Amino acid sequence: MDAHSRFAPRLPGPAINPIVDNSDEPQPSLSDLHDFEPKLEFDDTELLAPSPLENVMVGDFVLDEDTDLEPEEDVNPLEDDFEDQLREQSENFQTPRNKCDFLGTDKQGRHIFGIYASRFPEKSQLEGFVREIIKEIEPFVENDYILVYFHQGLKEDNKPSAQFLWNSYKELDRNFRKNLKTLYVVHPTWFIRVIWNFFSPFISDKFRKKLVYISGLDELRQALGLNKLKLPDNICDLDDKLNPSRKPSTPPPSSILNASRQQQHKMATTHQFGVPLKFIVINSPCLNSIPPIVRKCVDSLSITGVIDTEGIFRRSGNHSEIMALKERVNRGEDVDLKSVNVHVIAGLLKSFLRDLAEPLLTFELYEDVTRFLDWPKEERSRNVTQLIREKLPEENYELFKYIVEFLVRVMDCEDLNKMTSSNLAIVFGPNFLWSRNTTTSLEEIAPINAFVDFVLQNHKDIYLIDVNQRTVSVD
Repeated sequence: MDAHSRFAPRLPGPAINPIVDNSDEPQPSLSDLHDFEPKLEFDDTELLAPSPLENVMVGDFVLDEDTDLEPEEDVNPLEDDFEDQLREQSENFQTPRNKCDFLGTDKQGRHIFGIYASRFPEKSQLEGFVREIIKEIEPFVENDYILVYFHQGLKEDNKPSAQFLWNSYKELDRNFRKNLKTLYVVHPTWFIRVIWNFFSPFISDKFRKKLVYISGLDELRQALGLNKLKLPDNICDLDDKLNPSRKPSTPPPSSILNASRQQQHKMATTHQFGVPLKFIVINSPCLNSIPPIVRKCVDSLSITGVIDTEGIFRRSGNHSEIMALKERVNRGEDVDLKSVNVHVIAGLLKSFLRDLAEPLLTFELYEDVTRFLDWPKEERSRNVTQLIREKLPEENYELFKYIVEFLVRVMDCEDLNKMTSSNLAIVFGPNFLWSRNTTTSLEEIAPINAFVDFVLQNHKDIYLIDVNQRTVSVD
């Protein structure tokens, strides 16, 4: 199987609570005996009984059987003015090629996927549409992930029935249900609330807590920890109408530049998170351009009994512990990671890469890397080697080489930790490279991951010659 086929996109209460705090409970290992799949599904005995299901489907909605219901009044209470407003926003919207979007990684490094009601086809094609979504995100759901559902654009001819939603849920395998950490519903309406209230009695408390209603895009950015969020214009336009009093989410470019300069001017020289790599190399005791905190993380994770932890980079570490460690490091404290949970250390390493002012593979290489799958197979080795050895700044080259060598050691324990080169590429690809101005799409993340996978599998050829002997092209 070639790299293209492996990484091409294969898609897969309810009180309003804008932000769900990350649990302070430590994440269990995948191999722990207590790590069983929670009961996320309905009790089948409730559904198999013939009497409760009779006459509960009215049109596209599930209603409780009520003897006082007057049949002559065939009025759907869910078609309120807000649904009409959502529908109006999508009249001139053209369905894009992708069924869903990759929105980036959240503050814990978990992949975020956006699903849009405005892209739903007519009811007769919904089943195939859902299967395409599953194929697109399937490569990513072995890790913890986030779903964001944008309700804007739902119309009468593409509104799924409750029975369809239930059947679709039953088709999801264990990873889809278990590794979903949060489901954000943006701009919810009566349709969402009624459907959810009907299903709630049959769903476990643990899964019920995964649903979060979001009333505006500013709330969503805050919940995800993303300053930039590239979304379709129709969703942004609706949000402007629903939240007219909010401040503009994107300040003028000049103010961004001035704020950035002021921040760098006030930055303590002890900072290692949220600053350029060059800044760390100049101000911290870096051996071979490796930041001290990166070396500590790698050393801690390389210990026998740690490096072979199942799902070492797939589970999310405790967010509050990671944030506390980052603050201590930036204050210049000498942190000791000996007693820190393995997933917290792994999360700290991913957070360092994600917080860099510029990605480790640099903005300059973005267009080249995202064309990786277009290169002829016989040219990939030469092109990848040239990009890494000739176009990366020396400190970026050294750090990337150091982390790749560590990840190769992780791969050597894949029988125990289940971290293959492709799994590691899915985790680290978005942390090694992202776009300067826009959200990275699923079409772009696939070649990035394929590029990283290729480097992991061919690291000996790429790094055959020491950095001090590499040739740097001069324009």
